[in-house]
Amino acid sequence: MTVGQWGIRVPAKDGEGTRQALLREGALDVMLKVLHEGNDLVFAVTAKRDGAARYEFEEQPGRKELPRHELVGGIAIMQENDPNGAALILASRPSLHTVLFPTSEVSGEYRTRDYIVLAGKETTRTEVVEHGHRFVVDLAGAYFSARLSTERQRILGQVKDGETVLDMFAGVGPFAISLAARAGVVVAADLNFQAVRLMMENIRKNRATNVIPVLADARHLEKIFPWKFDRIVMNLPLSGTEFLTEAFRLVRPGGTIHFYSLVSKEGEHLDRIRELGGAGVTVTEREVRSYSPGQWHAVYDIIAG
Repeated sequence: MTVGQWGIRVPAKDGEGTRQALLREGALDVMLKVLHEGNDLVFAVTAKRDGAARYEFEEQPGRKELPRHELVGGIAIMQENDPNGAALILASRPSLHTVLFPTSEVSGEYRTRDYIVLAGKETTRTEVVEHGHRFVVDLAGAYFSARLSTERQRILGQVKDGETVLDMFAGVGPFAISLAARAGVVVAADLNFQAVRLMMENIRKNRATNVIPVLADARHLEKIFPWKFDRIVMNLPLSGTEFLTEAFRLVRPGGTIHFYSLVSKEGEHLDRIRELGGAGVTVTEREVRSYSPGQWHAVYDIIAG
């Protein structure tokens, strides 16, 4: 029996890396078989995303369907408060140590949420392995999204050797540490002291000696750092528009701003970006992933005039 589903097509040589990345995001539909088409593989994904198309997949034989969940390191995050389902998920993967259910939305200036433990160890702390890096995260103490793993690699591919980079809302440091592989220096700022503490741990763990952790409100960075940046990452999806003015002040002419936001219509922030950037600004908008019905996570790649 075949099932119509969204799929991501990649060269076979990139298959294992893609599979691991989709598993980390909780985006791989494990109930469907991988398609083999010539020199390419097609992985079924649980929702429409950038680069996905519709394919016909065969179902995996004898696999018991698990409740919907997202993987972050050794933690599974469920969409429903289902202790029985949590026990099934915990037993399905030896690498898991905890199953959580969120009891609040991401909120507050620290971008945190509350959880209860449904199965496994009483912890919200875990370690995430991503493209050769290891990130210690505490889901209750600091924001982290495994679903942006592909975005981090996309931006890394654009960074030129020796760039000066600013991560305005760095969290535990996944963007900053990933981009440090090519950048000359990365300033990684966050207002959340728990996030900065974890970031410092991750900088040491990954030997990212060119990352400067900063405990600061992004509104004050212009007073702290006297130089302009070649590239700025703005991953504050719920309220990042409040800081666009600061980003344009901090970026050099011809520099790039990667501005992430939750949107409900195409072009939602284009007028504001063009107003701040002036006649010389260029901007490209793209969908990163679906978030909820009628809302998606978008990125605006902005070249300052």
